[in-house]
Amino acid sequence: MISKISLLILPLMILIILAMGMIKKVPIYEEFVEGAKDGFKVSISIIPYLVALIVAISMFRASGALDYFSQLLSVVLDKFSISADIVPIMFTRSLSGSATLGIFSELATVHGADDFVTKMAAVMVGSSETTFYVLTVYFGSVGIKKFRYSILTGIIADITGIVLAILVSRLFFLANIG
Repeated sequence: MISKISLLILPLMILIILAMGMIKKVPIYEEFVEGAKDGFKVSISIIPYLVALIVAISMFRASGALDYFSQLLSVVLDKFSISADIVPIMFTRSLSGSATLGIFSELATVHGADDFVTKMAAVMVGSSETTFYVLTVYFGSVGIKKFRYSILTGIIADITGIVLAILVSRLFFLANIG
């Protein structure tokens, strides 16, 4: 029943919007075209920010910094029985969703879907945000240049999400093993 309702929600919403536009005598097609033009302008305005973000992510990975930080953190993580394979997820999640999904896909292929490392990585991917991508796209689209506190807040939220993902994964997945 729920799947049938969910299939009907989007067409129903479109029909309601069209009906309300007709009732209020709004030129629906012209407004749609204007919105598409505005969307195109926003897309053009954020391209430099996206290019800068992509270059920064590429440089971070190509420089070996990701591997260096993985090795550095693995010493601490080993004390808590956390695999060093998780570290790239921790670093790339706040930068790029697609890079994180690529790393997650590799983890799932290597370890298997039922492995604790894969489960923890899945929880981690779902419990944090692509902070720098969001700030780049949203702030860049409206022209905000100063977003120091937003970055700080985003990083704190990402770190909190990572720590809680580790704790929740250990609680739910390791408790069921023993």
